[in-house]
Amino acid sequence: MAQGRTGDVTSGTRPGARRIRTVGAQATRWVFRLVMAALILLLAVRTYAETGVALARSNGSLRTAEATVTELRSHTESGSDGGGQDGGSGDWFVDTEYTIELRVGDELKTADGVPDDSAYELREGQRVEASLWHGRVVEIDGRDVWPGRHPGGWDITLFALYPLTMGYLIALAVAAAAYLAGLGGRVRLERQDRSGPWAFGFVVGVAAIFVLIVCAAFGNSIAYWPLVPVGAGTAAAMSGLRGALRRARATRVADTPGGSTAARV
Repeated sequence: MAQGRTGDVTSGTRPGARRIRTVGAQATRWVFRLVMAALILLLAVRTYAETGVALARSNGSLRTAEATVTELRSHTESGSDGGGQDGGSGDWFVDTEYTIELRVGDELKTADGVPDDSAYELREGQRVEASLWHGRVVEIDGRDVWPGRHPGGWDITLFALYPLTMGYLIALAVAAAAYLAGLGGRVRLERQDRSGPWAFGFVVGVAAIFVLIVCAAFGNSIAYWPLVPVGAGTAAAMSGLRGALRRARATRVADTPGGSTAARV
């Protein structure tokens, strides 16, 4: 009773200190899970949009409608691309992007971040043909105005944190498969048993990321690229998990009274 009131005499902890640490750890885990859920949702939405636009372009299913340019705003940035000790050529650049507002029927549509080449010769009041995907402007008079993935906004964040997101999704798949394997009193895998298959899947996923980066450098990119490393990593992790399950079953058979005891030696 005295030890319960005064805490652990050996470690010198005060009463309730361990409970505070436990609550803090649980809160940290829930915050991490919420952040990962948000990242997964954003990545899924972006991948769906890019894949849908690419598919609609390839099969010609973009909806076309007559539109009027109601507003045309330009945003110009200028500067130097480095030089000297910073690297780069030191050339001066001027980058102009446009925000185009269109009236399509009774609705106003906006296309942001349109490059100068796509907005060339457009003017306010001009009648154009807009190609739409789910109400979003993709093309104007056949010119590409879809921003796609670009180094800005959430895209750069999603790309930078993609390995973390991929690893988390592979971990979820491994945990779910291990849980299903343990139903009904069958083989039960502990966390350390799942770490090996997850690590193998993560390495395969990272390798797939590098392959995609090399392909993109040569102009070969796919709209649904986030699915490739996750799919390859998950498949590799499931393959490793099957091996872990077989070893666990063999160990369980060896531990039974009627099984061979050689495996326990």
